[in-house]
Amino acid sequence: MKNLIILFSIICFASNANANDEKIVKSKIAKVTVYSQGAQVYRKASYSVTKGITEIVIDGVSNNIDNNSLQVNATGNVIILDTKYAIHYPEVKTPKLEGLSLKTRRKILALEDSIYNINYVVRAIQDEIDVYQATKNILKNNGAIRGQGKVNDSIGLLKDAIDYYTKKMMEVNKKLLKLNREKIEVNKTKSGMQNRLNLLKNAEANSGIDKPKGPTYRITITLKANASANGKVDVSYLVNNAGWTPLYDLRSETSSNKINLNYKANVHQNTGVDWDDVRLNISTNNPYQNKTKPELHPWYIDFHRYRNQLDNLNKMNLGNKDKMRREAKSRGYVSNSAPARAEYDSDVEEVIVAEKAYDFTTTVENMISAEFQIDLPYSIKSNGQKHMVLVKNVDLDANYKYYTVPKYDKSVYLVAQLSKLAELQLVPAKANIFFDGTYMGETYLDPTTMDDTLNLSLGKDPNIIVKRTLLKKESKEKIVGQKKERTFSYSIEVKNLKSRNIKLVVQDQIPITQNADIEIETLGLGKGKLNKRTGLIEWEFNLKPKASKDLQFSYKVKHDKDKMVYFY
Repeated sequence: MKNLIILFSIICFASNANANDEKIVKSKIAKVTVYSQGAQVYRKASYSVTKGITEIVIDGVSNNIDNNSLQVNATGNVIILDTKYAIHYPEVKTPKLEGLSLKTRRKILALEDSIYNINYVVRAIQDEIDVYQATKNILKNNGAIRGQGKVNDSIGLLKDAIDYYTKKMMEVNKKLLKLNREKIEVNKTKSGMQNRLNLLKNAEANSGIDKPKGPTYRITITLKANASANGKVDVSYLVNNAGWTPLYDLRSETSSNKINLNYKANVHQNTGVDWDDVRLNISTNNPYQNKTKPELHPWYIDFHRYRNQLDNLNKMNLGNKDKMRREAKSRGYVSNSAPARAEYDSDVEEVIVAEKAYDFTTTVENMISAEFQIDLPYSIKSNGQKHMVLVKNVDLDANYKYYTVPKYDKSVYLVAQLSKLAELQLVPAKANIFFDGTYMGETYLDPTTMDDTLNLSLGKDPNIIVKRTLLKKESKEKIVGQKKERTFSYSIEVKNLKSRNIKLVVQDQIPITQNADIEIETLGLGKGKLNKRTGLIEWEFNLKPKASKDLQFSYKVKHDKDKMVYFY
């Protein structure tokens, strides 16, 4: 009798548990924080529940929510028991067989029996696949195969382990291939039966079938209330099919010593849900970026053959050349164009100038990122297309210089040197350059460098001529005892064809070595400054209109006469 009472109580409890109310509530996306990869979506909804346990359902959410990121808060006298994100498959009403002919019904019943039986065949094949897949995993993770244990100490044991692994893996893979092929064939047969069944059911009762609807994605929140209650629910979650990329406009004018920087964000999303009239926040954070601090492990070095050392040296020097080329091209000039301001006549009706989107942006600095809160509604469709969002506009002080590296490029580049950019929270990106309202091209803005000054490239100035020449008469080679001495001497001529003074920086280099048997001696640099660690020489001077200047430098390389030195 006692057992019957317990069983009856369990049945009643289960019945009450299954009797939980389910309410679908309307929700709206109130705000979206867009990261460089991914976006945090904030939804709001209102609810009203009676006493007991009620499931509040927010339907029609994105199909790529990161389940770990789901957060729910609620107001009202309720307890949040559970929150889950799942796919919901709407129930499809099937037609009644009573309206079909006897012949059709018999065919339908026969096909349903066949499909029922073939499901067991599919399950049996899958069980075999699972067994062989588990066997494969055991083989792969075995300590002997992974180089663990004593097998490494014996060539014989290692050979036996490899032979056994090869033989067994070939057997398992062949069996898996065969089973998967059987599974595909059986599923094709099953699919054909199912299609035939659907055709039969639709043949004479087409009007009685509801067209199946695709699955929907929903968030279910389980609430417990001791009495009737109502309130609001705030839900937030991370979606990955969204993000933004930065883009800058750099504007300058001849009459201004400032640069106007326009900070823009190309926002895109393909989350399956449109963002209609939502507040956007643009964040420099990337939630999918690795957050784990790296660890250092022992670093072992050993001898290599001379040929390998030479190849590595070659690669290193070529890399240094590429780096210098990039530095030369990254140093550019940027001038500023302040936003156009209308000129008004006192007798003319006052004109109202339209406000800009960046006037509604607030910058919030977090511990490891920055967030730009835009107090304007945006509508962005879930189609992957880019939408331009204005983030910030600021005028920056600039110091202009010309740079040239004639060893690699005889062009002269105009650069703008900017400082104190940390508070702008910029990220590396392309920048469009405008000068006096004309588009000049694009450069690359990288504020992540360790330099205090950021150099922005505007491009080449054809009115400054540079020529670099090897002075053959002064470049000599001779043998002194057991040493070979090679002297190199160069001339760099610069001419200013512009109608105003310019500040010019010329860069070149002398070789450096880490081999004590190779001696490098600087013979003359003029007024150039030498960085002994990198070998970089730099001359900086002012050049008047139509004036020219000749820079000369020379160096000597001394080494054993029987050895060859490679100059890369």
